[in-house]
Amino acid sequence: MPDSTQPLSGDDLVRALALINQADSVELKLTVPDSQRRAAVAALGMDPLDGQIRQVFFLDTPDLALDRRGVVVRARRVQRRDDDTVVKLRPVVPADLPDALRHSPDMVVEVDAMPGGYVCSGSLKRSLEPPAVKQAVAGELPLHKLFSKAQRHFYAAHAPDGLGLDDLSVLGPVTVLKLKFAPAGYARPLVAELWMYPDGSRILELSTKCGVGEPFQVAAETKAFLTARGIEVTGEQQTKTRTALEFFAGELRGAGSPASPGPAGEPGHQG
Repeated sequence: MPDSTQPLSGDDLVRALALINQADSVELKLTVPDSQRRAAVAALGMDPLDGQIRQVFFLDTPDLALDRRGVVVRARRVQRRDDDTVVKLRPVVPADLPDALRHSPDMVVEVDAMPGGYVCSGSLKRSLEPPAVKQAVAGELPLHKLFSKAQRHFYAAHAPDGLGLDDLSVLGPVTVLKLKFAPAGYARPLVAELWMYPDGSRILELSTKCGVGEPFQVAAETKAFLTARGIEVTGEQQTKTRTALEFFAGELRGAGSPASPGPAGEPGHQG
């Protein structure tokens, strides 16, 4: 959740408010240091048996060419639910999106806010019947078949020239345990996602969504609630997607070869 001890500058605040007013929703996010993960689970009364298992795959090149363009391509398998895919662009200015795309029921424009930063993204989504994603990542189905015509056009408009969906490598999977719950003493639902990477590392993210007219009030209330339960809200933040991309791209390239730095995927004071 945004950290009130690190206030945005006047210009940052103006830019953030402009993006929020154009977005569909705001998601407030906080990653919990792994050293505090067990304490946070206990303090919030989370029951992992209520969680839903997910498998998340990213598509990119070994040198993360899409990431450098701010493009995220993801395919996901969800326990007892349809598969889904997304083509995401971040940062994005909602007013710059074509009208037909901006008003598509499959397009979600959202501002993600973390302590010390924010980013606005546009995500074009599609649901598919299983086992589409399982077949595609196993090479039994062309990757482009996972994406709608609108997603393919959105991808082509922002990906590097000549880099088709079928040219991408599968990065993953990451196993994710997602839990929606209502902790005692907090008036809003919270979502906890535990991302478990193949090297044994984990990221626990807490989040809550709110309307575009209430992010600062909700952020203050959420920070007060978590702080009262001993959960640090000012620590260094990790991003789930960035960690996954760097881990799996590193495997493809071979150990010891760093990826080119990506820009846009990290929350920050961006417009």
